[in-house]
Amino acid sequence: MKNQIINTSKAPQPIGAYNQAIISNGFVFTAGQVPIDPDTGNLIEGNFKERVRRVLMNLKSILEEAGTDLSNVAKFTVFLTDISNYTEVNEVFNEFIRDEAPARSLIEVSSLPAGADIEIDCIAAF
Repeated sequence: MKNQIINTSKAPQPIGAYNQAIISNGFVFTAGQVPIDPDTGNLIEGNFKERVRRVLMNLKSILEEAGTDLSNVAKFTVFLTDISNYTEVNEVFNEFIRDEAPARSLIEVSSLPAGADIEIDCIAAF
């Protein structure tokens, strides 16, 4: 079975040799998303929660382009440059994920692409 490439103008365009998402064997595997505004191509300004919201909006747009949505996410992986932002991540996730919560990993890293302080990827079903 050939993988299906997913790209949408409603999320930031890839800045390297990857696609926004791939559909394979009934799952959507997204690339990591940072808080880039797809209209400007720049990291958004504002507080940390606004950056988390932007990342989740980017993921939402990619999943919708693939024909699914955040309610079908089986696993999120969250990368933070400051683990003390854990509580704020949870608060924003609660705005987007209202029913059964998927599995999630949250990892502190030393740096992220484009100078971001958060990056999230996910795996979703149909």
